[in-house]
Amino acid sequence: MFPSDSISTPTPQAGIHQLTSNQVQMLRAFIHKRVMNPDDVDDILQGTFLEALRCEHKFQHASKPQTWLCGIALNLIRSYFRRMYRQPYQESWDDHMHSEISSQGEGDIGHQVDGHRQLMRAVEAIGCLSSNMQRVIEVALEMDGNYQQTATSLGVPIGTVRSRLSRAREQLKRQMDPFA
Repeated sequence: MFPSDSISTPTPQAGIHQLTSNQVQMLRAFIHKRVMNPDDVDDILQGTFLEALRCEHKFQHASKPQTWLCGIALNLIRSYFRRMYRQPYQESWDDHMHSEISSQGEGDIGHQVDGHRQLMRAVEAIGCLSSNMQRVIEVALEMDGNYQQTATSLGVPIGTVRSRLSRAREQLKRQMDPFA
């Protein structure tokens, strides 16, 4: 037996199972170029590998494993954005504070002061609303803006929630920008 006989050729599936760290980093960069949130990048990367393992029997070997993985990742990225755009954007107070702290050296301090003043005016304006409107805003925020859940929580019809929120928005617009 010759020494070259003992070297086995890798199986087609070995390409998926034996990616180098450079190949994994290239896949991570591919995802990160399209999705900016590092936590979401990690989730999509993990989902890519899970999907590849689940469907490795479908891999036709017509392309490199990295190309196949990028295709899976791209499908997961598309699903990610479809889910994201179905939901209204809501930033938590902690996210706002974190971004404000991290960008303090980067931006204009006057812009930050103006933003803080506007936020304080908004809080003050909400305080001037009727207690019913304040309560519906509070519960709607707790329910992530879901009108049906807000109505159920308050024990009122969904039309009442919509009406109160609409009136509250109009009053807040008038108070925040009296020239509008």
